[in-house]
Amino acid sequence: MTRWIAFAGVVLLGIAATVWSERSKVDVEASPAAMLYLVADTEQELTRLPVHFTRMSDAEEIRIGDEIAMMYRSGYVEGQNDSEIERYLTDVGAKLSPHAHRALPYKFHYVRDEGMINAFALPGGHVYVGAGLLSMMDSEDELAAVLGHEIEHIDHYHCADRAQQERALRRIPLGGLVAIPMVVFEAGYSKDQELEADREGTRLAVEAGYSASGAIRMFETFDRLYQRYRVNQTRAASPQQELSNVAMQTLEGYFRSHPLPSERVAQIQKMIATENWQARPERDLSVAYIFWAARAKSALEAKKYAEAEQMAARSVRMHADQTAAQELQAEAQFAQAKFGDSAASYRGLLERDPKKLDIVQSYAIALAADDRRGAAGEFRKWLGSVAGQRPRNAAVELAGLSLIAGDSEPARRFEVELRGNADEWAPDYLGELGWWYYMAGDYPRAAQLLNDAVQQRPGDVKLWVRSAWTQIEIQRYSDAIQTASNGYVQGLPSEKAMAQAVAYWQAKEPDPALNNYDLATSGQPEWGNSKWVWGLYSPLVARSVEEMKAEQERRKKQRTAEKR
Repeated sequence: MTRWIAFAGVVLLGIAATVWSERSKVDVEASPAAMLYLVADTEQELTRLPVHFTRMSDAEEIRIGDEIAMMYRSGYVEGQNDSEIERYLTDVGAKLSPHAHRALPYKFHYVRDEGMINAFALPGGHVYVGAGLLSMMDSEDELAAVLGHEIEHIDHYHCADRAQQERALRRIPLGGLVAIPMVVFEAGYSKDQELEADREGTRLAVEAGYSASGAIRMFETFDRLYQRYRVNQTRAASPQQELSNVAMQTLEGYFRSHPLPSERVAQIQKMIATENWQARPERDLSVAYIFWAARAKSALEAKKYAEAEQMAARSVRMHADQTAAQELQAEAQFAQAKFGDSAASYRGLLERDPKKLDIVQSYAIALAADDRRGAAGEFRKWLGSVAGQRPRNAAVELAGLSLIAGDSEPARRFEVELRGNADEWAPDYLGELGWWYYMAGDYPRAAQLLNDAVQQRPGDVKLWVRSAWTQIEIQRYSDAIQTASNGYVQGLPSEKAMAQAVAYWQAKEPDPALNNYDLATSGQPEWGNSKWVWGLYSPLVARSVEEMKAEQERRKKQRTAEKR
């Protein structure tokens, strides 16, 4: 009777809270944490309710878990590296699961969601790890601790009991448990259950040969996140530490439903002492290179080039036989005007795949920006090492590199070939050759070739902008401004703005010039690197950019002085 009185009290409190919330206006920001809050709070009450049920059989639990997993997977689109990561999770999980108490068909899945800093399990054996959580690890021992924790939620019937509690709460038939929202299992369990999963999960990892330090380091990472969450510091000092607002809001629900990280660390430290577990070296996380490459990409997109280079280099060191990180490294080096380093990185990519036309072009430009006189020789040396058929754009790049070194004959011969060539790619190479003439300082010839290419490729934004640069050199400033601002083609907004800035500056119109200069430099910080500008554009452009920078600084100082 006492239990039912307690139950009735909880229900009445719930009704009262609902009525009060409906009548009271509360301004809150909508966030992914709301559902986790609800589930976490409900879970806390469920552990106190006198729910009576006969525990489902292992076969029924496995069936329900498989059906829920199938529904979850049906709407999931795999990414490029997902299969590799999932195989790795399976390999690590296979070392742990034989040590569990229940012989269930444990399966391990990767959730490609950077905002998911969590792992969860379903009844019957399915374990999920989010990309946000996995990206925070740097050792396999940390992963083993997380997988062990989730295995123990299954092993000790936490997941199965949660499913049957939901059945009792929602009054749904056992066969309808497949309709339970996934967030019910993503939310935490009671404090005792979480601490139990920590203890037994760490024990599983140690029995499988892993270091208990992996669990401690994982919880210490969560403790740092918890401290940031408490002070609401959602902006990080670097991309390594950066968490999106969505991820931080999701963590609110996680911390609301889990024991404090410091308490979890203390429990494992006590276990290490009590069990006399010996220190073991931790193993590297084999898939960490994927996440370092992803961080490098994010940093590059944020124009944080030095950080992007460091992260990409770290990814390459971890896994040399990959191209994504090496290409990011080359791009980050190029953006910092480290042209020699960039050329070496592009050369490494071409040694793996010499037929990648965009890499061939980038390699040639990096060589030219680094050493105009020696670039053609380096390119020929690489070309001589290519087995079989050469990349089809190698001829135009070699002709261009020879041109800037003072030998114009290959460029003239190649132009004749292009004029008589009906292949679909001929206009593209005509424009490319025109840009090499620009780099060599033959601006009238460059303007003619680029104009011809634009007529045949009116939708190519790069050709339009390059044509504007040549028009500036032959003092057709109005044409250059109009060409650069052509609304027919989209893209390259920063370079378009700088082309207009230089055209206005040379036309003695400083105000619109400086306005466009600001637009260009805010969108593409490379323009603030004089070595980058001198390496890729004409002396007139480089001097104009330096003069505009000086004028902007002069005006800024003047405004500051006038305010005093």
